[in-house]
Formats: sequence, structure tokens, C-alpha cells
Amino acid sequence: MKRTAAALLLLCLAAGAATAPPEQANRPPPTRAATAPAPPPHLSPSDPPGTTPPAPAPGEVDAQDALPPPSSAAQDLYSSARGDLLQIRMLLKNGRTQSTVGSGFLVGTGNLVVTNYHVVSQMALDPDVYTAEYVDTDGNSGPVELLAVDVLHDLAVLRVNREGSGFFKVPERPVRLTQGQRLYSLGNPLDLGFAISEGAYNGVVTRSFYDQLMFGGPINSGMSGGPSVTGNGTVAGVNVSKRRDGESVSFLVPVKYVQELLRKVESQPAPPKDFNPLIAAQLLAHQRAMVDRLLEEPLAIKSMGPYLVPVRESGQLRCWGRSNVKAETAYTSDSMSCAMESAIYVSSTQQTGHVAMTHQYIRSDNLARLPFAALSSRLFGAAKLGNAGDARLTKPVCTERFVHTRTLPLRAVTCVRAYRKFEGLYNFTLLTASTNAAESSLQSRLDVSGVSYENGMRVTRAFLGSFGRNIRRAPAAPGTPGGQR
Repeated sequence: MKRTAAALLLLCLAAGAATAPPEQANRPPPTRAATAPAPPPHLSPSDPPGTTPPAPAPGEVDAQDALPPPSSAAQDLYSSARGDLLQIRMLLKNGRTQSTVGSGFLVGTGNLVVTNYHVVSQMALDPDVYTAEYVDTDGNSGPVELLAVDVLHDLAVLRVNREGSGFFKVPERPVRLTQGQRLYSLGNPLDLGFAISEGAYNGVVTRSFYDQLMFGGPINSGMSGGPSVTGNGTVAGVNVSKRRDGESVSFLVPVKYVQELLRKVESQPAPPKDFNPLIAAQLLAHQRAMVDRLLEEPLAIKSMGPYLVPVRESGQLRCWGRSNVKAETAYTSDSMSCAMESAIYVSSTQQTGHVAMTHQYIRSDNLARLPFAALSSRLFGAAKLGNAGDARLTKPVCTERFVHTRTLPLRAVTCVRAYRKFEGLYNFTLLTASTNAAESSLQSRLDVSGVSYENGMRVTRAFLGSFGRNIRRAPAAPGTPGGQR
């Protein structure tokens, strides 16, 4: 693993900020996928799905956890399973240079191999540039054919020119696991050789958009795509990632998603010649579910000084706050950030299907109006939105409007970029700043990546229409309406 609706008043104003899907009206030619906005620093620090990194240079220390010596039960299991374990290598076609490596396993007695999508993502996205091969525990190698991918659950199915012994069993029905049940994870960590890691099942992770199993054991880079099994070889999940800030806290893709993908392979007449339209369709399905869940209830409203700001806290989004009140600065800043703790991996440089919102309330008793206005403009950062270069995205189409909610005037800048390779997907960024006070400013940002144009507009309208200002009413005098006893 390598390198995880505004009010009607605002409806036309928000639409004016981006009136047509940028540049996809002309259907730009396919190229690489888009890069999502950088996740906020408080996102779950799981290792991004990836594969084996380069070996440490002389004098460097590899910080990966060493796998503990296996028990006798683990040794027996590995001895029975080793013939069906494979290393999956991505190769640059020009020169057949190794690019990345991961793991996989043969299912039953057939020639189908299960691994992670992220292990074979280069081959799926750029088949003219990358190919793949397998290497088994005896050092034998052979070609790999990509049959199916499930980007949303990070799975792929391959076909190879050899058959399994039947050790790894993918059950037709869901596997029932109990808290603390012993599991064994297998793979090729750090490209050092095949290994087995003992751990325990610790429940289903609820903060991921899709179910993941928590595995109390080490899973190191290169073990991506390997199986995690019960003592009798029944596959419980597929290795996918680990927490960098925890000890032996790792994650598995539940076997139920493997079952679904294998059924699709059985029913398809032939593998796709081009996986990019299939990946686009899966990402479009994800964004529909993501936005519907995000907007199934009105956004929650919280107070920041005199302002009311929209947030969303749920099983998929968490909010964090911080302040510089104790720092020696010319201004005070309180900030609140809410972000999804997971994203959809598409390539080593791009994750998508993500929502993040940030609010910053700044004020100063020391700065005069002009210096404070300059500070606010610098922090707003609208000029930088149109400068982000990425050949996989169209150039940003940015518009600026001054809008009014029922109680708060705002400056709003919206930028939209289309994905060139995945037609119908866009990244939206909305910046807002209050314009009602010279001595304070509320500045907010919304980033929505990998959504349809319609759903991007839905989210930005809902966000923009939820801002307001606290209106504190003085107590009514006795004997007046509202003040009678």
C-alpha cells in the first residue's frame, strides 16, 4: 500500500456563478482524471491505498511495523495457502520496468485472482502505458488479464494462466465474524517476500462511506490485495490500508463486495476493452448517493461570533475547530472545518468523491480598516483558484457575485472544473466572504469533488443559502407586545 438548497432568492444568483458545465458543452477529448482538492489535515490518516514504496536509501530507516513471528497455527495456515498467493506487479511497457507491486490470491480451484483496484489502477487507466504480471511463492511468473474493477470498494478481478488449489474459499453467503475473532492476513510486504500476519476482527468501521472491517494486526505496504482469512481459509476480507497514527490498526474490504464482483465477472460476456467509461459510471453512481445523503436533511447551523454558518456532522463527516487566540498575532481567527473522512481512490495522484467545508471568523482590535481589509483579501485567496494547473482537468471557469441571504450580504466566487477523462464529473469550489462589517470577516470555503454538474449546483446552493447573521433583539419593555406578563 503506497503511497482514502438555497432560498429562491439565491437560486438564480448561484446559477449565475456557473451557468453551464465548463467546456464539457464542447465535450473535450479524453485525458487523465481530475485531482480532488487536498483533504484537510484532520482527515483520517490511513495510508493512501498504494503499493510498495522504494526501498530506503542508505542511512534511512523504514518506519513500517515489522511483522511479528507467526504462531504455529499461522505457520500451518501459511504452508497450506502459499501456493495460491501471488504478487501482482505493474510494469511500464516500455522496458518492462517495475512500477509498483501489490498482492493477490487465487479463488478456489479456478484461474481468477482477487486484488485491490489500486494495485492495478495504472493498468486500468492507461493500458497503453502499463501492463502487469504475477509472481508466485516459487518465483514462477506469468501474464495478467484485467477482467473487472470496483473502484468504490477498491477491488479488481484478474485472470492468470494457472489454477488455484482451492484453499482460499470465497463463500456464497456473508461471513459472520465475532468481535475478537482471529484472522490471518497474507501478502508480500515491502517486496521482501510472502508473509502472514496474525490479528483480530474488531468490527465494522462506521466513518467510511462504504463498509470496511477493522483488523487488529499489521498490514504493510505491498500486502494490498492479499486475503485476510479465518483459520480454515475462508476469506473474510481483502487487505486495503492501515492507520499511520496507530499501532496495528488496519482495514479490510469485506468479502461481500468480493462476492458481488465475482458474480459480475461470471455474467459478463467479455472484459471491457476500455475501463475508463466503467470507472466514470461507478464514480457517477457514488456521487449521486453521496450528495443525496449529504442533503437528505437541511445543513446544521452553528454560530461563529455574529454569524450563522452551515455545517454537516454525520457518520461520514466530522467537524473540528481551532483558534489562534493565544498566538501573538495582529488578529484573532477561529476556524471550523468539516470533511468526509474517506474518498474514492482513482490513481496515486487523485482521490475523488469528497466534500469539505471550512469557516474562518477573523477580527482585530489592533488593525485599522485598510490594513484589516488587506488582511481579509489575502486570506480570502480568490486569485489563486484559477491558477491550479492540472492537465487532467479543464481550465477553471470562475465567476464572482455579490449576493444577499435574508440577513447577510456575501461576496461569492465559484470555480468549476470538468474531468477530461471521466465525462460528466466536475470539481466545485465556492469561496464566500461577509461584506457587512469593516472590523470583522467571515470567510468560508466549500470543496466538492467528483460530482455531476447538477449535484455540484445542488450542494453549492444549499451551502450558500444557509449563511446568516445572529440578530439579537433587545428585551421588550413591560406592557408592550411580547413583554406583557
